Amino acid sequence: MTADHYPITIVGGGPIGLACALEAQKAGADHLILEKGCLVNSLYHYPREMTFFSSSERLELDNIPFVSINAKPRRHEALEYYRRIADSRKIHIRLFEKVENISKGSNEIFTITTDKALYTADKVIIATGFYDLPYLLNVEGEGLPKVRHYYDDPHFYAFQKVVVVGAMNSAVDAALETWRKGADVTMIIRGQDIGSRVKYWVRPDIENRIREGSIKAYFNSSITKITPHHVEISTPDGPVTLENDWVLAMTGYQPNIGFLRSCGIRLSDDSQMKPSYNEETYETNVPGLYIAGVVCGGMDTHSYFIENSREHAVAIIRSITAG
Repeated sequence: MTADHYPITIVGGGPIGLACALEAQKAGADHLILEKGCLVNSLYHYPREMTFFSSSERLELDNIPFVSINAKPRRHEALEYYRRIADSRKIHIRLFEKVENISKGSNEIFTITTDKALYTADKVIIATGFYDLPYLLNVEGEGLPKVRHYYDDPHFYAFQKVVVVGAMNSAVDAALETWRKGADVTMIIRGQDIGSRVKYWVRPDIENRIREGSIKAYFNSSITKITPHHVEISTPDGPVTLENDWVLAMTGYQPNIGFLRSCGIRLSDDSQMKPSYNEETYETNVPGLYIAGVVCGGMDTHSYFIENSREHAVAIIRSITAG
């Protein structure tokens, strides 16, 4: 199989992958983005009506204005913004092509194997985000069709009995939106309160709905079993069985640590499993292999966002071109 060669190959077509491509363009370096899904795949899978925590200017790439109706843009506005960047800047990207392996040969050239083709590259940047692998409940019945780890549109759940697991932004949004479409909503929350990182303009809403009983909530509780028509939960007052149609397990997501390890990247020995990299250049312990964006935090997925990861691209391309 003949392999196409690129000086820089970027794994991941999200905002940070696009930022790396824009910097490579400015440096005159040919590049290729390989994305296993659609453009900005993670953002596409956000709930349809989601509002970003960040303001639009903090989501901008390369000082390209992001104009939104409100200060904090909606999902569809972000999708349009990043699509226009990819189109107008002629970003070289291949979509729906999953990278399966990255290896480095004795000639210092990387070989990238995808599910469709083979590539070689002088330098590789991994900017894969963390939205692809949900944290599982690890309970009996989790594989039933009624259990979903991604939430899209609230209309689907109208007039249904919905259990939402979790207490962070995704869980709170799902609970409020499905309730407003007529769902009978119950939240199962492992801790004693709504998550501390819930958007400040949403927190009073969910707290008031729980307080008035519109949305039921079991705190310090967890699901122990899921059946086709019920869920069983453990609560401080003992076991409870609820009649149920759908379970939205909004328990968070994690980066593909196994993929990083397979590339030869060292990970810390603690629970964070933070990749080894130079904090000025973002080059990993594998020379010529860089990481950008949220993957830099390992399992700590709350340290990096679009707004504080955009500069990773600048540092990485500066390092590559300086070498």
